[in-house]
Amino acid sequence: MVERVMFDGFGGVRLSGVDFGGDGSAILLLHGLMGRATTWAETAGWLTGHGRVVAIDQRGHGHSDKPAGPYDRAARVADVAAVIDQLALGPAVVIGHSMGGLTGWQLAADHPELVRALVIADMDATASLRQDKWRAWFADWPLPFPSLADVRAYFGGGHAGQGDYFTEVMAEGADGYRPMFEFEHMLALQAGWDGRDHFAELDAVRCPALMVAGELSTESTQAQRDMADRLSVGEFACVAGAGHTLHFDNPGGWRAAVEPFVARQVSSVA
Repeated sequence: MVERVMFDGFGGVRLSGVDFGGDGSAILLLHGLMGRATTWAETAGWLTGHGRVVAIDQRGHGHSDKPAGPYDRAARVADVAAVIDQLALGPAVVIGHSMGGLTGWQLAADHPELVRALVIADMDATASLRQDKWRAWFADWPLPFPSLADVRAYFGGGHAGQGDYFTEVMAEGADGYRPMFEFEHMLALQAGWDGRDHFAELDAVRCPALMVAGELSTESTQAQRDMADRLSVGEFACVAGAGHTLHFDNPGGWRAAVEPFVARQVSSVA
């Protein structure tokens, strides 16, 4: 049975999550920047065959609290550590997309006892986002969107899956649809990792880890292959025809890349 759950995050921030059900090893899903727990609904549908699947709305996103701050590395990692502790099902298999992937490997570096295995979806350890570019992009959004069809059309021009992804993170108000986050909070989160080298944290990961890149993503596929090579126990997969929202762009390819890895990790402790 799918149900919404609440957790106490770092500094008293209340975090909303979705328990998708399943039994056995915990599988924790971390969305990317601007996402929310329900962006994992399709993935969770098949993951529940391998364990108990929980996704969270990270601070500033979805139905979780949206404080003025902090939005730095320490807060992101502490939030996830607190969730795993409150689930009392650690160590967990942690699957993170983009920002969620970065948080996942930072968690595994800081708290190896909490992470059984790790999937990092389309995140470069040296990503540079150029906040001026993002600020200008946010300013161009034609808010409010009159309908979800307008959301899908606006964001899905390059990859249809990206249009579907953004419909999931919009909420309807009296005047139309607006994002379930504040732009300034997203920029604050970016500032916590933008332009930094995160290889030292990646090198500290000792659990089995799978890097999954989107073939057509703006994130470098080769950089992610190189990241897999330097992991202590690393693997690499590429999802054909997919951009950055690879689990929406090619759900079948995403599942084919991830499910066998997860199945191996949970069967090793069954």
